[in-house]
Amino acid sequence: MNKTTLDQMWDQFRQKYGVYLRILDAIPADRYASHPISGMRTPAELAVHVSGSVVRDFAQGVAKGQITADESSEAKVAAELGGKPAILGYAGRCFEQASQAMARVGDTELSGMVTTPWGTWPGWLAVQILSDEFLHHRGQLAAYTRACGAEPPFIWDFEGNAEEYRPKAQPAAHA
Repeated sequence: MNKTTLDQMWDQFRQKYGVYLRILDAIPADRYASHPISGMRTPAELAVHVSGSVVRDFAQGVAKGQITADESSEAKVAAELGGKPAILGYAGRCFEQASQAMARVGDTELSGMVTTPWGTWPGWLAVQILSDEFLHHRGQLAAYTRACGAEPPFIWDFEGNAEEYRPKAQPAAHA
């Protein structure tokens, strides 16, 4: 993976994140602190995990060469945020912070090693793991949405996203 590939991947990720935000919005506000699936995180805790520990912390970690995710504080952060509107705001801020970090990542960071709590990986692998982990949890939240009695958005409906998460207009092809 090089910087050009990363930028293309991050643009696609931005669109996937827009669907993720719509999934969060589809979960009824009164269910954010519930356990729609026994033995698993609440929707609020999972949203904090995905937005903070997975997306923001991984992106910032690739940019600086060290991922220091601390999952132990996620339940506390979710409780402090206090509900759906604040969690949606948190999710938006985390994506902005992740995007700023990814803008700083170049070929050096992608080929360099990133220390993590789980081992040491090349930067390009950490980016792929970020994407895989995000998609895993986005699917989990779609299941939570159904378990909470709501309908999640279609996971590939990028056109239905808020404007800043929609596909960018492509320049016209020249013959």
